[in-house]
Amino acid sequence: MQTASTNIGERMGRSQELSDSKRGPVIGGHLGNKSIRDISWLLNIPRSTVSGIITKWKQLGTTATQPPSGRSRHMTGRGQRMLKRTVRRSHQLSAESIAKDLQTWCGLQMSPTTVRRELHGMGFHGRAAASKPSITKCNAKQRMLWCKARRHWTLERYLPDCIVPSVKF
Repeated sequence: MQTASTNIGERMGRSQELSDSKRGPVIGGHLGNKSIRDISWLLNIPRSTVSGIITKWKQLGTTATQPPSGRSRHMTGRGQRMLKRTVRRSHQLSAESIAKDLQTWCGLQMSPTTVRRELHGMGFHGRAAASKPSITKCNAKQRMLWCKARRHWTLERYLPDCIVPSVKF
């Protein structure tokens, strides 16, 4: 009696897609009334793969590789590297100017929204600076007076007990 290959490295892990020359015998074995287990053992293919091939053949009538669902990515790896390099060089550029730069350098036609989305995925986030009141001489004097009037404040006197626990020594 023959035994199936028991090499763990050969049977485990994610591998490349099966070729058409391997899928044909799976369907042939299925049409010859072989069980999934027998087909798997004979061809040295995992049972889940054999089952998937047979299911796909029953549903679609073919075992050919289908195109992936969804829209393909607009930006290539080269474009992403260039985008990252551009942003690291100067953080002050707007998404519109970056999109124009990518158009001239790489020939990538890209909207500013796509540029923002790509940058967000890379970990770059646009933030507006916090607005700071302009401190005039008059305003600075008023702030100083307010601080001097309250310089003897203590936490225990002005905050409730739940925020500042009283500690006794």
